[in-house]
Amino acid sequence: MAAADITNKSQKPLPKRPLGKTGLSVSIIGMGGIVVRDTEPDHARRIVANAIDKGVNYFDVAPLYGDAEFKLGPALKLFRKDVYLACKTGQRSYADAAAELKESLRRLETDHFDVYQFHGLDDIEKDVKAIFGKDGAIKAFVEAKKAGVIRNIGLSVHRPSAAIMAMNEFDFDTIMFPVNFRTHFNSNLETEVLAEAKKRNMGIIGIKAIAGEKRPEGIAATSYQKCWYEPIDDPAVAELALNWTLQQDISVAIPPGEESLFRLCVSLAQNHKKLTESQMEQLKKIASEAEAIFAG
Repeated sequence: MAAADITNKSQKPLPKRPLGKTGLSVSIIGMGGIVVRDTEPDHARRIVANAIDKGVNYFDVAPLYGDAEFKLGPALKLFRKDVYLACKTGQRSYADAAAELKESLRRLETDHFDVYQFHGLDDIEKDVKAIFGKDGAIKAFVEAKKAGVIRNIGLSVHRPSAAIMAMNEFDFDTIMFPVNFRTHFNSNLETEVLAEAKKRNMGIIGIKAIAGEKRPEGIAATSYQKCWYEPIDDPAVAELALNWTLQQDISVAIPPGEESLFRLCVSLAQNHKKLTESQMEQLKKIASEAEAIFAG
């Protein structure tokens, strides 16, 4: 059964959880801006309105997501005071980060971000040390937070070593990190990072919950053009994978950028339940059958 075939099991709104020490209460499923990338403006507005109707109140986007900022901004305009908007920058210097922040605010037609994050702090030298070095981007973040343009400062990262180093350098409010059953059972990728984040009462934003396996090199995407990996689109398996991620004490999960997979996750999360022992064993077996998208 394809992801698009599933219908909502209920119309109850998504549960909410505290986003760490931020004071924000966020839906357990957030929407990534890639969902509206390359869509017509009217369709982008319908996607956003439908998501909000289901209880989604956390939206995440970045300049690297093509035209997503241009599409998401107008679509959120009517709802801006009732939702939380997160953005990111891949810039590492003070001047470049400050300039990109200003541009993202303009493109998204807002005067502040509820969360603003460093995008992809994966290399210790080029990313982590750069933002904390002389004229590093952290200065732009701190200034913007003092000015009220940024409400909370976060980081997006995929490597445990870089995440731990960054958290030891600065008191971040949130962290975005892969929280996926296969990467857990194959390498415990997230264990140390989540433990450190919880100790610091950071909001944890889980990504890649229903990522399946690596797409073979040289093989083009067929059904899911917005995913660089093969996602899990079987509703039964996706439900197990998503429930596993949601029971790791994360605040919010961001599904893949495909509209059908986002809708699938919203529907499944409305009835989120803790996995049974037999379901956990089933996931362990599935995890052993293919290589994880990230290694520890």
